[in-house]
Amino acid sequence: MMIRRRAAAAAATLAAAGLVGSAPSSWAVPSTPGTASSATAPVTAAELPEPPTAEEARAELGELTVAPEDDVPGYSRAKFPHWATQFGTCDTREVVLARDGDEVTQDGQCRAAAGSWRSVYDGAVLDAASKVDVDHVVPLKEAWRSGASQWTTADRRAFANDLVHSQLVAVSARSNRSKADKDPARWQPPLADYRCTYSRAWISVKHVYGLTIDTAERSALEGVLDTCA
Repeated sequence: MMIRRRAAAAAATLAAAGLVGSAPSSWAVPSTPGTASSATAPVTAAELPEPPTAEEARAELGELTVAPEDDVPGYSRAKFPHWATQFGTCDTREVVLARDGDEVTQDGQCRAAAGSWRSVYDGAVLDAASKVDVDHVVPLKEAWRSGASQWTTADRRAFANDLVHSQLVAVSARSNRSKADKDPARWQPPLADYRCTYSRAWISVKHVYGLTIDTAERSALEGVLDTCA
C-alpha cells in the first residue's frame, strides 16, 4: 500500500503542475506486481522527475529485498511493450526527447525534427534525435531478473513507459550501448558528477516496483550514496 500511495502522490503532483494530461481515473503506476492498470497515462512531462534525496534513497535501499538475480529463461524486450502512445501521435520516446532536449521541434507525427540533447551519462552533445537513445535507468532485462518475470504484461508495459518516476532519460547511443543491461556494480555513468543522481534514480525505481537487489549491486549503490553532497 505504501508504494501505491507514493505512486498516486507522484501522479497527483504532476497533474497539479499541469504535466499530466487527462489520464483515465483507473490509471496508476503498479503498486505491486500483478496490480497495474492496462491503461497508460498521457503524460507531457516538462523535466526529468527528480529522484529522492540521498538520505531518502538510503532509507529506500535498506527496504529492498536482497536476493541473487534470477536468470529466468524467456526474456524478450517484446514482453515489455515500450514506447506506448501517450497522447495523439506522441509515444513515450517522443515525450522524453521533447522533455530532455533543447529547442526541440516536432513534425506533424510528433517526431523530433530538430533540437539538441546533452547526454547526462557522458556529457555528449547530440544534434539529431537519431543519435539519442531513451534509456531505461533500470534496464528491462535487469528488471526481469529482479522480479519482473513474474509480472503481467500490463505491469511490464507500465514499467517500460514510466514517465512519473526517474526511469527514462535521453542519453547518447554510445553510453546506452556501453551500459546495456548492467547494474551499478558493473556500470556507472562515465560522467562522475551524475553518478549520485543515477544511483538515487536506480534505487527509487527498484523501490517503487518492489524489485530485488543483489549484494554487489547494493554495495555499489551504498558506495555512491556516500559520495553524494
